[in-house]
Amino acid sequence: MRTVIESRQFDEERALYNLQNADVKNCVFAGPADGESVLKESRDVNLTDCSFSLRYPLWHVKTFTMEHSTMDELTRAAIWYASDGMIKHSTLGGIKAVRECERIHLEDCHIVSQEFGWKSQEITLTDSEIESEYLFFDSRDVKLERVKMKGKYSFQYMKNLEITDCVLDTKDAFWHSENVTVKNSVVKGEYLAWFSEGLTLIDCKIIGTQPLCYCKNLKLINCTMEDTDLSFEYSEVEADVKGHVISIKNPKAGTITVDSVGEIIKEAPVMECLGEIVVRANNE
Repeated sequence: MRTVIESRQFDEERALYNLQNADVKNCVFAGPADGESVLKESRDVNLTDCSFSLRYPLWHVKTFTMEHSTMDELTRAAIWYASDGMIKHSTLGGIKAVRECERIHLEDCHIVSQEFGWKSQEITLTDSEIESEYLFFDSRDVKLERVKMKGKYSFQYMKNLEITDCVLDTKDAFWHSENVTVKNSVVKGEYLAWFSEGLTLIDCKIIGTQPLCYCKNLKLINCTMEDTDLSFEYSEVEADVKGHVISIKNPKAGTITVDSVGEIIKEAPVMECLGEIVVRANNE
């Protein structure tokens, strides 16, 4: 038998602590008691049409769903140490919303949360919009599909990341990342992917100054670059770029093939730079 909790308000400390096998519907987690950790250590719970305005509501929760629900900006550090969760058609508005979690799927969500998705594993984010200053720091096995993202220091120290059909408006994303594949996406930022290893961009549009420097095993396949100056410095790269690149500077190794380049800079390298730049004749 499942417990059904419906149309109630909770604001006490650990109000539904260790709740198990329950459906929670149309409930409000807010009030003058301002209690923390309302659903901590819960198991097999389904949350539908709920609203949250209390700190730490879903810590150490296992096997849960949350649909058509809202966590406002006061719902600080909402989902930590949780596993096997499905979050759909919901809004997450508090800082540090997801951290040290495993196997969480988010779909059709609107997220505004600084430091989102840190130190987590097997997270998927689809058909969503997210704004986060530090997104998915030091996480593993993450997938994004059809996501519109606005951030600054995104995807740092990550391993095993797949991004498909996304628009990323960021700054110095992918720093020190490993084994990242980005397909059919727009990647806009500054100083993109410095010190990354195993980054592959396929059918992407890359926008912004000084991208893709100090990279190892970097691959660009059928990509375009816009407003990209001082590109590829000290990188080991195989690149096929359509269109124009403003400037390429001191690639360390590999071959960069472009339709046109404004300037090839080979000056004062601090290491041996043997990268080859090939300009296609008549764009063929």
